[in-house]
Formats: sequence, C-alpha cells, structure tokens
Amino acid sequence: MIILLVGTGAREHALARALSLDPAVTQLHAAPGNPGIADVATLHGVDATNPVAVASLASQLKADLVVVGPEAPLVAGVADAVRATGIPVFGPSGQAAMLEGSKAFAKEVMAAANVPTAEPRVCTTTAQLEEAFDAFGAPHVVKDDGLAAGKGVVVTSDRAEALAHGEAILAAGGVVVVEDFLDGPEVSLFCLCDGTTVVPLQPAQDFKRAYDADAGPNTGGMGAYSPLPWAPEGLVAEVVRDVAQPTVDEMARRGTPFIGVLYCGLALTSKGTRVVEFNARFGDPETQVVLARLATPLAGVLMAAAQGRLAEIDPLEWRDDAAVTVVVAAENYPADPRKGDPITGIDEAEQVETVHVLHAGTALDADGTLLSNGGRVLSVTALGATLTEARERAYAGVDRIVLPGSHHRRDIAAKAAEEA
Repeated sequence: MIILLVGTGAREHALARALSLDPAVTQLHAAPGNPGIADVATLHGVDATNPVAVASLASQLKADLVVVGPEAPLVAGVADAVRATGIPVFGPSGQAAMLEGSKAFAKEVMAAANVPTAEPRVCTTTAQLEEAFDAFGAPHVVKDDGLAAGKGVVVTSDRAEALAHGEAILAAGGVVVVEDFLDGPEVSLFCLCDGTTVVPLQPAQDFKRAYDADAGPNTGGMGAYSPLPWAPEGLVAEVVRDVAQPTVDEMARRGTPFIGVLYCGLALTSKGTRVVEFNARFGDPETQVVLARLATPLAGVLMAAAQGRLAEIDPLEWRDDAAVTVVVAAENYPADPRKGDPITGIDEAEQVETVHVLHAGTALDADGTLLSNGGRVLSVTALGATLTEARERAYAGVDRIVLPGSHHRRDIAAKAAEEA
C-alpha cells in the first residue's frame, strides 16, 4: 500500500510512525513532513493547504490512500481535490470539516442532532459580548468561531480579559462564540467515521495550560495520557451513542457525510457528559498517546474508513500499557516562540526504554543541524505498565533533551497516576 500523509506536526509524526510499522505499507510519503517524519517517509515540498498540488502529488505517486492530518488543509478542501482523482482519502470534505472550521456551525449541527453541549451565543458586536457575559456569568468562555490552532479560547473569571479577547477577535474580522461554562474534567475521544459507521478509539486527556497546576495561557496542548483510570465505565459507548453517531447521521442527512476523525472534546459535568468542541482531525498531543497504545495495524483501518467499510473490520486491539507524552516547548511559547535554537539529546532520550520522540516544530539548517522552528517543538512519548512508569520514562527522556530556553510541564498525568 502506498500512502501519502499530509501535514508537518507531531500528530503527523505519530501517524507516520504508526503507518511505518504496518507491514501492509510498502511506501510512505509525506507532504511536506518534518525532519522526524523524514526518518520513516519520503518528503515532498508541497504546500499542505494547496488542494491542486496535493492531489497532483497523490496521482504522481499512484497513492492508494491519502491521510490528511491538520485542520487547515481539510477546511481548504484538500480531501475534496484528492477524492476527485478517485484516490481514497482519510479526512472529511471541506464542507464536513466545518464542524471544526466554524464553532457556530458545529453548534447548529449539535442542536439538530440533540447532542448535549454548552449553550452558545454567537456575537458580532461588543454589545452582544456584554449581553452574553451578563447572561452566563463567570467564568467566561470566549471562543474564536474559526480555526485558531487550539489557542482561540479564553476561559476566565476576569470580565475585562474576556472582553479584550472577544474584541480582538472582532477587530480581526472574526466572529465570537460565548458559551456557558462547563464544569468537570475534560476528555478527548477520537471516533473514526466512514460517513455511516463510527468506531471509537481509546479516550485520552490533554493539558491545555502552559504551566504546572494549569497556570498560564491556553496552548495547543502541553502533554497527554491514556488510559483514564478515573473515567466512568461505559463512557465510550455513551459518547458514541449520544454524540458521535447522531452527529455523523446528521451530517449524512445534510448531504455532507463525515469521513475521517471526529474529535469529541468532552466535559464530564455535574449534569452529565457535554461536548466542549468538535475537531475534524486527530488531536495533538492526544494522538501521540492513543496511537502508541493501538495494537491493530493502522493503515487498514484508515483505508476501511476512506472506503466506507468500517462496519466490516475486526474490533480494534489495544496494548495494556499506559502512555504519556510531554511536550517540549520553545522559549516564550505560546506568546512569541523563539526559533532557531539547536536541539540535542534526542538519540539519548530514545535510549530510555519505550521512549520515542516525535517532531513538531523542527527544521534542519544548511549543515544538517536540527533547530527549533515552532512553539511546540517535540513530543516525548513513553509506554509503561502503569501511568507512573510511563511518566517516569517520558520525563527521563525529556531530561536528556537540550533545547536552550525551552520549557515543559512536570505534572502531566501526575494526579491520575497517584490515584490509579
């Protein structure tokens, strides 16, 4: 099987690693990829958000399957362009990807499908923001309606901060969604979809705030772990029944079938499970831990989804191991990350048992030196018989990596490990 993977981040590196371990994959290509992905795939310097260029490359490679990782190419219609060539694609159409591309649209679909979620108010003026804050009270949940790479949300009890965030979005020409605050722990559940059938993966939890004890600004995610020993029994089946399947059915009813990953961001509130957000792709950094635990070869599962055959596959098999990933971020992330610093110690980190290091924001200079080239630079992932063991290994790996000025959280999965 010849596969073309579209994207550049640690999520794509995790996908590339899983696909490269699948005996069914004879050639693995990535566009544009990153230095870590280059170890397992052939890279092509194609703009991931250019539908014509990606479709042309897929045709040239005679790809059997195209896997689109990030949200921006999906919303741009890359999957549509590839499908038009007749090549199977794992990833939703541009229209279906609006479940992530517009939070207001996602709320509309959830309402039609009777999916439990926070009450929203769509705001296009400062007056509407003020009215929404008055209606819901604090804490204030203020979201950019469009794509914001996981950083368009502010949750704060400081009304001035909430108003400033909303007004900044409006000033940039955007639309703001203000929501009722959802209490309780959050869970990420990825559901593979073929337009009709839903196959859930194992749940994970990520850590959005930049610093320990959930301090600091929101980020794209500073770490994750799986499984969740504290999650209620039957949670996955409940989410498929009440959230994912009704959403997929509603999208099909609208004539925009959803094919790919429906990322269900959930809050386990005092009033029951509620959807915080939908994404139209694998989440980062949760993908790193979920795929580390998946024992079933990945390529055949993604092909089955692309071809509408998920109902035919065998049940997915999972390792008993726990997985933890810790993100190493550049200095001054998420505000204005510093780039161009040398990275060393990855080989040493991967000498720790079960540790693998996934590249996110990296690049090579003319001399072949690995440099930081983004906010979240690396994801250090490890398996263990317990969450405690997985944490110890992941942090042992992190401690061997040298990136000047970098920072990372030291409390990823700590509370869950203590309580397990």
